[in-house]
Amino acid sequence: MLQGKNVLLGVTGGIAAYKSADLASKLIKQHANVDVIMTENATKFVTPLTFESITHTRCVTDTFDRGSYYEVEHIALADKADVLVIAPATANCIAKLACGIADDMLTTTALACDCIKMIAPAMNTKMYENPVTQRNIETLRGLGYIILEPGDGFLACGTVGKGRMEEPSTITEAIINEIAHEKDMNGIKVLVTAGPTMEAIDPVRYITNHSSGKMGYAIAKAAARRGADVILVSGHTNLDKPTNMEYLEVTSAEDMFNEVTKRAAECDIIIKAAAVADYTPVTTADDKIKKADDSEGMSIPLKRTKDILKWLGENKKKGQILCGFSMETKDLLDNSRKKLKKKNLDMICANNLKDAGAGFGVDTNVITFITNEDEQALECMSKDNVSDLLLSRLMKMRENK
Repeated sequence: MLQGKNVLLGVTGGIAAYKSADLASKLIKQHANVDVIMTENATKFVTPLTFESITHTRCVTDTFDRGSYYEVEHIALADKADVLVIAPATANCIAKLACGIADDMLTTTALACDCIKMIAPAMNTKMYENPVTQRNIETLRGLGYIILEPGDGFLACGTVGKGRMEEPSTITEAIINEIAHEKDMNGIKVLVTAGPTMEAIDPVRYITNHSSGKMGYAIAKAAARRGADVILVSGHTNLDKPTNMEYLEVTSAEDMFNEVTKRAAECDIIIKAAAVADYTPVTTADDKIKKADDSEGMSIPLKRTKDILKWLGENKKKGQILCGFSMETKDLLDNSRKKLKKKNLDMICANNLKDAGAGFGVDTNVITFITNEDEQALECMSKDNVSDLLLSRLMKMRENK
């Protein structure tokens, strides 16, 4: 995600500094180039050697360090950075930034940065809620800083409240969202469906499928990274709920139909990646169905659910791009081409459950893009990479429509 991107990580003197080492590691795993600046107080909590071992670059702590090659280092680091993230950001550091004070290497460099800037506040609840701190945070927000709000929980000082530094995984996702891709989808509204639906038999049991939601979530996140205004309509999954888009969780096929059709007209691109149940019980029992005393089996009458994709194809507005997914186990291309035409789609993404790397719950997929004009078979790749290729194809189709 962050191949070739330069992240400047500032670490200030709070107990949450130990989380910053994990943040640096996560950024390195995303193939970012990471430079670290620590304040003097931060080195009392975590050593510079920790960050140097993770990033394989020299950790900067002193504005007047003469142990490196000659350059005006705070300017060089500022010019190099695609994003500056200060995590943790103490009340003291936030106050300095808000007032334009540059009295150490971190604040001096921050003042010279014209890249995207983020802070992740971390402090005692009363310090965080102090009107002065809140005023300083709002000042930084007004200056264009992205504020990664702290969470609630048990703090190192022994109190419970707001002030915990945002988790490194969330900060990493925020950085990816800001710098991983050019914002070529600004002004585009995208609706994505994901995950399985659950059709209730009684209050205890339901009919569902093995969909994990990973493909749909990857598409929604990729669109958000590219600047789109995203609506994600999702069945129940075990995935983290994204925070940079409108998120709607639904249960049944009927629920998903209602949410999608309600919002379809306002969307420029609709991508139906959810595994929606084709059938639902005719009736749902009010109480748990008890096992019969005899040894005979049990039958459950089913009826067809509303076909969301068909409705979207029949009600597609001018210029709107509609993309569906086709999961098959045989006759992949023939079945997918039929679905493309029958549902009035612009594109269908076909994959075979039996292909290695294309099953439910995995992080990869083997997709063939099918349109009325051509077909493009992709090799096995991550769902993130599939998502970006898919969005690029759909954007090109939109331009030519």
